[in-house]
Amino acid sequence: MTIIALINQKGGCGKSTTAVHFTYWLATKKKKNVLLVDADAQQSSSLWLSDMEWQIPCQVVQTPDDLLDQIPELARHYELLIVDGPASLAEATRAILFRADKAIVPVQPTGVDLRSASDAVRLIKQAQSVRGGSPSAAVFISRAVKGTKLKEEALALLSKTPEVTMLKTVIHQKQAIADTSGQSATVWDLPSARAKESAREYERLFQEILAML
Repeated sequence: MTIIALINQKGGCGKSTTAVHFTYWLATKKKKNVLLVDADAQQSSSLWLSDMEWQIPCQVVQTPDDLLDQIPELARHYELLIVDGPASLAEATRAILFRADKAIVPVQPTGVDLRSASDAVRLIKQAQSVRGGSPSAAVFISRAVKGTKLKEEALALLSKTPEVTMLKTVIHQKQAIADTSGQSATVWDLPSARAKESAREYERLFQEILAML
């Protein structure tokens, strides 16, 4: 069993979208026995999965005590547990980091988001100091616009953060990704060329994450 958490205090970074796509990809493309744990107050990822035609198990767990108690128990029954963390760095996120094997931080290439990511990395480092090194951590650029200076500056800055792995794959902002939640679908279910391009990006990202295990 492996527990992978997606965390960031900044909303709109693509955390829940990534969690849903990762869980779907693991279940349908890699044939893994996987569960999504929704710890976000909006419960967007669990509602999204529950409306899909392909039934993928998910569980809403939100209080710090419940997360500490239930994550290890749930993980016993699955190969992989994907945790969609809350849009905050409060006690619930700390509880998740005390149970996770891997922490993945999606970051938009803006100054506000980069500062938010540094706060998430600091929280991860605190958990690592208590747990003797776990969870290992990685960041990736999410919702980037191709050809912009912001994207290149963010990549350069994040690559200088020694505490975390900088994933090579960048997820670019596209309407096809934005359309998926409203259609209870993923980019693999949509026919457009942009959706197929996003699907290739997500596949590269998820392969990178699995290579960390």
